[in-house]
Amino acid sequence: MTNYNAPPDEAALREEIAAIGRGFRQLGVAPGTSGNISAKLADGWLMTPTNASLGALNPEEISKLDWDGNLLSGKPPTKESFLHAAFYEARPETGGIIHLHATHSSAVSCLAGLDADSCLPPITPYFVMRVGRLPLIPYYRPGDPELGTAVRAYAAKYPAVLLSNHGPIVAGKNLEAARNAIEELEETAKLFLLLHGHKTRSLDESDIEELRQVFNANW
Repeated sequence: MTNYNAPPDEAALREEIAAIGRGFRQLGVAPGTSGNISAKLADGWLMTPTNASLGALNPEEISKLDWDGNLLSGKPPTKESFLHAAFYEARPETGGIIHLHATHSSAVSCLAGLDADSCLPPITPYFVMRVGRLPLIPYYRPGDPELGTAVRAYAAKYPAVLLSNHGPIVAGKNLEAARNAIEELEETAKLFLLLHGHKTRSLDESDIEELRQVFNANW
């Protein structure tokens, strides 16, 4: 039960962010204090705090920012909040964003010779439906504002990107959609690594076109 003075929608989103964080820790995709989660409000957005473990978030301490990035309540936000801002600015329909340092997708981000247009091939229909093409963003040091500029250039067209030597960011219409998509992305990265060196069948263009027609897949 929350005991802070917040509107019902905001209080519910704070609780949802904390619950998703605990779920990620249980899945083993949010080690240490890595990763961050945000959600849109009518008067700004919520962002997980700096140096916070996603598995032990206090809903009261989650940062609330206005659209100019000013801290309204809670602890100071993660230094990667500008990555989330880039998606919210480029994709107004976005309601929630998740960035993880999950093992398999982060491992893929370290591979040489990736297809920069989509780091992961269409090996399952669920990856095509829930994530779509996954462009590769060149390496920038953590916290470099230029990374936000690079992400913004892709965010209007793609709801997910992979940061080189870093990990994925996924935007969704709400937090549930973002969570489902990033979990699908991590599972696809795991499959991709398991299949490495094996002759693999990816979905062909006719398969993908059917997914576009039936499920509005973004590929």
